[in-house]
Amino acid sequence: MSKFKIALASLLIAGSLAAPVQASSPEETPSSVEDRNSNVGVEKFRVYVEANNKANKASLANQYEVRWELSENGFSTDMNEKQFQALQKNKNITVTKVPTVTLDLPAESITQPADFETAANASQKTPWGIKAIYNNSSLTSTSGGNGINIAVLDTGVNRNHTDLVNRVEQCKDFTGSTTVINNSCSDGNGHGTHVAGTALADGGSDKSGVYGVAPAADLWAYKVLSNSGSGSSDDIAAAIRHAADQAVSTGTKTVINMSLGSSANNSLISSAVNYAYSKGVLIVAAAGNSGYAQGTIGYPGALVNAVAVAALENVQENGTYRVANFSSRGYASTDGDYVIQQGDVEISAPGASIYSTWYNGGYNTISGTSMASPHVAGLAAKIWAQNPSWSHTQLRTNLQNRAKAVDIKGGYGAATGDDYASGFGFARVQ
Repeated sequence: MSKFKIALASLLIAGSLAAPVQASSPEETPSSVEDRNSNVGVEKFRVYVEANNKANKASLANQYEVRWELSENGFSTDMNEKQFQALQKNKNITVTKVPTVTLDLPAESITQPADFETAANASQKTPWGIKAIYNNSSLTSTSGGNGINIAVLDTGVNRNHTDLVNRVEQCKDFTGSTTVINNSCSDGNGHGTHVAGTALADGGSDKSGVYGVAPAADLWAYKVLSNSGSGSSDDIAAAIRHAADQAVSTGTKTVINMSLGSSANNSLISSAVNYAYSKGVLIVAAAGNSGYAQGTIGYPGALVNAVAVAALENVQENGTYRVANFSSRGYASTDGDYVIQQGDVEISAPGASIYSTWYNGGYNTISGTSMASPHVAGLAAKIWAQNPSWSHTQLRTNLQNRAKAVDIKGGYGAATGDDYASGFGFARVQ
């Protein structure tokens, strides 16, 4: 897969957690302990271990290297097949294999050419999506987002990009051999840098670069996927929880952007989303690129506690922007209720042929709901900065009301009012 042709659908999690395997025999046997220790040169994989009480968890944690503690009695770790089989015999735990995470290849119809720029100056200071969300075709720069964090959970970010370097407040890697690697978030793929630019690029110190929606917001760049676009769902879950805990400990407002998704619900990630939402964090996620059939919204976007964002094209149809064919859809059965249920699109934003920052220090144009989501994350930061006393639920209601004011009637499934293609509509600055 060429990293220069990622048009980007969402980042797709390859499956949900397997059903827990209940052990039948009482404890590890001496031979299984031997197997556990005889693992040199044996291929390992990620698992999630859930004990029936804290004491058993502590005992297991002493035997296996804990990677992430994602529940009171559970943790993820790496082990080989013999170790995994041995743990299945322990009646005091359940053990599951953690699914890997991979980039989702988009439909050919939205694949962009390898059109990245290496020039220091951007050929587009305010791309069409930025002008559209500001409702200003003459826009030359953007503003806002002061004091609000946007946590971009992705392939990392080029923190030295001229249009992002002044925005980086946190840079952390959740994919390394240790739990969290601080001051490391390198992006050898491009996707994460592109997403960050759309949300909050500030044009650089000389203002000759590209602008995002909220150029005064602070960037929390969390690398949860490798440069090849693969990773583990426990890393993503850990990053979500970490962002929420950081928001609480710093006493700041935080928006999480996840331009990634899966066709199946994942318990580790869904639990983390619910945790972050309970801490006052707004979660914005790509709807997915499996359209235009109904019922194709990916997770975590499909979760009630996440704002699922559909992708708009720079094309007018029925007097409005058009929802891209590749953009995933919800269910027509919930049209018109203006209530967010599991599997619904909530808001639409520009997502086709989006120009933004790139990992090589230049710029690139790619497409997907991955590109639509950061438009909304940036808008959320801009609005929240103007209304710092609001809760995340008040902010979400405001975004919905803004979307209602700009109805989308173009594209398969788009219709007057709340519909399964565009959700409430296109939320804008004005």
